Amino acid sequence: MAFAVTYAQRDEGDACLQLAGELDLSTAPQLNDAIDRLIAEGRRQLLLDLSQLTFCDSTGIAAFVRGDNLLAADDGWLRVTGATGRVARVLQITGLADLLRYEADAPDPASSAGL
Repeated sequence: MAFAVTYAQRDEGDACLQLAGELDLSTAPQLNDAIDRLIAEGRRQLLLDLSQLTFCDSTGIAAFVRGDNLLAADDGWLRVTGATGRVARVLQITGLADLLRYEADAPDPASSAGL
């Protein structure tokens, strides 16, 4: 499955990026670009829905941390939700589950559009 990032508006203050496929060295720049665009648009609260993410390596983890650091520098936050299997295990092992306040249940955005 090819990596994809889709955007879903949640409410006035925050946004949701839905990740699907494999997040690795070759695909992490897509996630970084999506996060950068949302920050440039003034978003300060970002939820990453990982329910369709099947793989995440250290480059993907670095993208999560990078996004969290950028948002936190402006009093914002990045949170993750919906991870399963190996992705959930990686979040637990690395300590990111606590840092990013991991929630097991994925959101159900009303609509989504490609980002």
